[in-house]
Amino acid sequence: MSTPPTTTTPTPAAAATGGPRRPGADAAAPLVSLTWTDPETGRQGFLVIDRLVRGVCSGGLRMRAGCTLEEVTGLARGMTMKEALHYNPQGRYIPLGGAKGGIDCDPRDPAAYGVLVRYLRAVRPYVEQFWTTGEDLGLTQDLVDRAAAEAGLVSSIQAVYSLLDDEEAARRRLADAFAIDVDGIGLDELVGGCGVAESVLTALDRAGVPYRETRVAVQGLGTMGGATARFLARAGLRIVAVADIKGTIANPAGLDVEALLAARDGHGCVDRAALRPEDAERPAGAWLTADAEVLVPAAVSYAVDTTNQAGITARWIVEAANMPVVPEAEALLAARGVTVLPDVAVNSGTNAWWWWTLFGDIGADADEAFAHTRRSMRALVEQILARAEAEGSTPRAAAHALAADRLPVIAERFGVFR
Repeated sequence: MSTPPTTTTPTPAAAATGGPRRPGADAAAPLVSLTWTDPETGRQGFLVIDRLVRGVCSGGLRMRAGCTLEEVTGLARGMTMKEALHYNPQGRYIPLGGAKGGIDCDPRDPAAYGVLVRYLRAVRPYVEQFWTTGEDLGLTQDLVDRAAAEAGLVSSIQAVYSLLDDEEAARRRLADAFAIDVDGIGLDELVGGCGVAESVLTALDRAGVPYRETRVAVQGLGTMGGATARFLARAGLRIVAVADIKGTIANPAGLDVEALLAARDGHGCVDRAALRPEDAERPAGAWLTADAEVLVPAAVSYAVDTTNQAGITARWIVEAANMPVVPEAEALLAARGVTVLPDVAVNSGTNAWWWWTLFGDIGADADEAFAHTRRSMRALVEQILARAEAEGSTPRAAAHALAADRLPVIAERFGVFR
């Protein structure tokens, strides 16, 4: 396999507008950092390849207004750690390197789809040879697949095909898994939330907190937030607030999660006509200060900052979104006893499920997918929390340390482009 094309140096403006980086994001310069400008709209897109393993990397493509190169760089580094955290020497799933793509455009903009197609066309050589990608914030997998086909790609994950023992069987298995529907929602939309929910339940179990006494507020009712709310509600927890682009829906007695999920549009926005008389509409930021033990930010990055963290009374923040708590806010939260379960572990279930299925660790079966996800996520979160407790560190520091332990092992076995 050839080496990637030469890195494109980002413009100073793109680099200067980024949000805060996660701890560990500056550990090493990325292998590739590329900034693209759409010739028709002037909007910018970014691709960062943090690391290649066996010549391939993995990471989703997001689209949001305000997306920056620095944001994508931090996300790519996080993907390297997510891959490392799920490394199982006995598994068929071969860890990949970390990468991320991002487009600075509102996905609701009428021009958004054209921008997406042109971006994929521009980075096509990377997708063909090095970068496996899929849905992320602002995009669905169906949309990514349609745009990828229009851009002349076989698949958004075609770069990994050369690593498969039986490509035809593997692709059929993944397609069959994507076709599975569970109570009105696709399996591919549910596995990530299953992993987030299992992370919450693991923390509660370690603390000896009963599920039925636990209240939860969720920011975002899209793919990840909606699935998380479903699994937590079915486990007996009470979902007391959910937030979407229109604001927060709250009910201290508990929301009807299934009714809200059924009333969502394609962007996770709930039709308010589905609310019950006892459900209240609150401002967008009200989910942060909800009277709840658990907060699940499952939408945008940088949602919890040094200012709004002061109003949080929850005991746990569980990062279903990527980089939702800025580092400075996390330090303030930790100082007053609020535990943040980090994104690099918590929301890694979707990525891992793709590869467990494609490589053949699991079949195209919902029960098997959920069981494997729960088992793997519980083991991972248990290990992180135990290490944090033993070392007197935060769960994020423990997760980063665990990934740092595994990366040299992966490099020794498979090699890296470093």
